[in-house]
Amino acid sequence: MRKVIMVGHVACGKTTLCQCLNGMEMKYKKTQALEVIHKTIDTPGEYVERRSLFHALVVTSVEADQVLFVQDASQDRFMFSPGQASAFPIPVAGVVSKADMATPRQVQDAIELLELAGASPIFVVSAFTGQGIEALRDFLEEDVDG
Repeated sequence: MRKVIMVGHVACGKTTLCQCLNGMEMKYKKTQALEVIHKTIDTPGEYVERRSLFHALVVTSVEADQVLFVQDASQDRFMFSPGQASAFPIPVAGVVSKADMATPRQVQDAIELLELAGASPIFVVSAFTGQGIEALRDFLEEDVDG
């Protein structure tokens, strides 16, 4: 599996997605600092919300193969700037999280905003229902060089 770094605002579902991808029990836990769980780097949402901390995400990304921009579809809150993926030295994919809690319009808006940020491909997932998780796992299992 590629080593990934999860990036997104507070409570967008990064830790839950990390737990799901790593076969762990899903339980709420506020991430206070960078955490490495197997091949997943979980980051505090404050690192994307406070621009003065954003550089820590870029620096940490050199330890990973893939960035995942995580956007909560059920929220009308978007923290990524247009073209923000270009700040990272590695590929950036998008994950629309909490799809089970969102309307189809909210999911489509989240997809469009992640595309605008430069994330590709984009996966629509729900860690609780399992929607889209297998496709995301398959993508992360692909050979990094091919």
